[in-house]
Amino acid sequence: MLKKLAASAIAFAIAATSSQAMAQAQSGSEGLARRVDRPTCTKDELKALTDAYVAGQRSGDLSALPLAGNTHYLENMETVDASSGLWNTPLEIDHAMSFHDPVRCKTFTEIIVTGPTPYVIGTRLFAHEGAVYRVDSITITTGDWLFNANAFLHYTSQEDWSDLHPYQRTEPSEMIRGANAYLDGFMDKFTDIPWGMPCARLEGGLYTNRDNLPDASCEIGMPPGVLYLTNRDYLIDEEKGVINVFMRFGSSENGGPDSHTFRYIDGKFRQIHTLTAIPGSQVDDRGAPVGWDPNNNN
Repeated sequence: MLKKLAASAIAFAIAATSSQAMAQAQSGSEGLARRVDRPTCTKDELKALTDAYVAGQRSGDLSALPLAGNTHYLENMETVDASSGLWNTPLEIDHAMSFHDPVRCKTFTEIIVTGPTPYVIGTRLFAHEGAVYRVDSITITTGDWLFNANAFLHYTSQEDWSDLHPYQRTEPSEMIRGANAYLDGFMDKFTDIPWGMPCARLEGGLYTNRDNLPDASCEIGMPPGVLYLTNRDYLIDEEKGVINVFMRFGSSENGGPDSHTFRYIDGKFRQIHTLTAIPGSQVDDRGAPVGWDPNNNN
């Protein structure tokens, strides 16, 4: 199994560095809302926004959101017209969970759709003074890296993403440091990563603790080689022990769009979810690589 994961990781690195994903548009974005460096909001406002977003994705209509007149819409890190994003398509949502950062005034919502067309969607809303000025979605589906919506739903439904006791929480500065150490580990194999136990990674659908082992580690299958993860952008929900990072795999201009969500408990990683919009290997409904034989570890 380890060899299978390592081989998949090498293939992923090749796919990421050769990805033709378009860079977030600069020309042609004139008039669209720019990022606000010191936004203002409340957590209750952010929770109302994510509730409205999920309802809007179910109906294919985001008009209930308090959108700014020049809201910037992005899908897989490409600027798109408001009328062309997946949010215009009514979806039968099987699971949705949201995280809220009242310091940076951002939200992150993970949506799982098993059919008729399967998707896993990670959407960020950027808010300021009561209005959403940026809608930023990473959307993966069949053909994307390690995708399987059935497996993603199965394992997510078994996990606990509820609020933590205050004693279990991690300082935001350490959450950023630890997430960066993990992401730097794709390039530098000597970083100080806060591995916890048990810990499981859910990558598009592939799950690293299918046997529910009490000593499972998220360190298994970390990719070999040197790969830079660029353009990192952070969102922290302290109450849930979650940091979400949007970034590109490889080039800062056209690397593959990616979201990593880390769940900390007592200062250590316990759950990691990833969405990577790059074509690649698929997994089955068990969350195992297609063709994997559980009786053969070679």
